[in-house]
Order: sequence, then C-alpha cells, then structure tokens
Amino acid sequence: MPATMKPSILGVVCGAALVVTSCQSVQTTRGGVVGVDRPQQMSVFTPSEAEVAATAQQQYQQVMQGAAHKDALNRDPTQTARVQRVAQRLIPHTAVFRDDAVRWPWQVMVLTSPESNAWCMPGGKMAVYTGLLTQLALTDDELAAVLGHEIAHALREHVRERMGRQQATAVGTAVGAAVLEYFTGVNPGELGHTFTQAMFVLPHSREHEQEADRMGVELAARAGYDPRAAVALWQKMAARGGGQPPQWLSTHPAYATRIRDLQAYAQRVLPLYAQAAK
Repeated sequence: MPATMKPSILGVVCGAALVVTSCQSVQTTRGGVVGVDRPQQMSVFTPSEAEVAATAQQQYQQVMQGAAHKDALNRDPTQTARVQRVAQRLIPHTAVFRDDAVRWPWQVMVLTSPESNAWCMPGGKMAVYTGLLTQLALTDDELAAVLGHEIAHALREHVRERMGRQQATAVGTAVGAAVLEYFTGVNPGELGHTFTQAMFVLPHSREHEQEADRMGVELAARAGYDPRAAVALWQKMAARGGGQPPQWLSTHPAYATRIRDLQAYAQRVLPLYAQAAK
C-alpha cells in the first residue's frame, strides 16, 4: 500500500469511529424531589422520540390484539378497573418530571398470565400481568409502586437509550422479536426488532433501575399512595425470588441494596404523601 494513502485511510477510520461513538447529552426529565438528574447520553444512532413512540403504539396494539385473540386481555373487569384506577391517579403527576407526559395517549391493560410482570412502553402504553397481582397479593400502595416504577422508565426514555446503544453496537435483535411474535405471529421489521429487544430482552442497567425506583416512589407519594409500600413490595419479591448473584455480576441492584435505597427515598418523599393524604 502506498505510504501516501495511509493518512487518508487512517482519517476515514477515525472519522467512522467518531460517528459510531459520538453521543449527545440530553435531559428527558426534571429531577423532582428525588433528584434524578443524570445527563443521558443518546447515540447518533438513537431513533427519534417520535419514531420510538410510533413503534411502541404499533407493537402495543399488536400485543393487545394477540392477547385478545387468546382471551387473555382484561378478563376480569374488577381487576382491570382497579389497575386502571391506580394508574389514573399516578398519571397527572408525571407533569412534575416532564410537561408533555400528561398529554400522552395513555393506555392500561391487564394480561392474564402467570408471570409476575408489568411494563410501560414509551408514550404511556402499559400492561400488568395477573401473576404479579395474585402471586404477590399486591395492595393498592404496592401496585402504585410497581406502576410508578414502570412509568418512570417511560418518562426517562430508558428504552430509547438502550435502542441507541443497541444499534451502535449492531447487537442482533432476532431474540427480542420472539416476545412480540409470541402474541401476534407478526414480524415487526427492523426498527420493531430493535424496539422489542430494548423493551423486553436487553436488561435494564442498575442505573436505570435506581432512577425508576426513585421516581416511582415520588409519583406514588404525590398520588396519595404510601411510598414505603415500595419497600414492602421488594421485601416480598426477595422472599419469593430466592438468592441473587452478586451485585457486580447483575444488571439489576441486589435486593438488599434496592431495599436500602427505597427506604431512604421513601422517607424523602413522605411529606408529599402527607400533603396528598390531607
């Protein structure tokens, strides 16, 4: 290779590396009383908020249609009404963290499944699995802790953060598509694959989980739910879930770490709860 070509090729390689690794710092939310104010790094590969919301809307409808076809959607009207009532008390308080969230087209559904699971897609598309409600015998305060936590993931656009990282590193998304296809049999396409992988398969980081925990207790407190119920919830989860790997091997906080953090932040937002309960 001629020596004169080496600097040119080196420049191309370096330029490509800069594109792949370049990020912009954004703030999707205000910090609230709990002070969640980490600058978020969005890759140049990160889809726009509008693109992610549109993909979420499409996939949510497909998941719900698939669940309805299996007679697994909102089978118990009383149970569904309870979940939706708790969610509707939380949603107005999302304005504390970001102004636009109260105008999202929120939807809350209950899926009949033995899984102890719940999630909130970008744009406010939510689902709660009956296994979570029945196996843990959730009180309304504990349910508010769960929903507040999941809403916080959506407010902070954690899925969108992970999508950017996923696309920048070219991680395969075929496994993630299986989650959607289990309900629908529909291939979601490239962006849909990436969304599904980030939403359901790629693990939340400890940082994301901690942010969602802290914002969740503030949302619950402002809505008049006892934020200390988040501690009780995770004590139930710890008792039911058995042992965990060491924290440094896990992308989720260890139960003991999580419970200590929630105890501290529940105390921080207790005045909000006292004010809401008046």
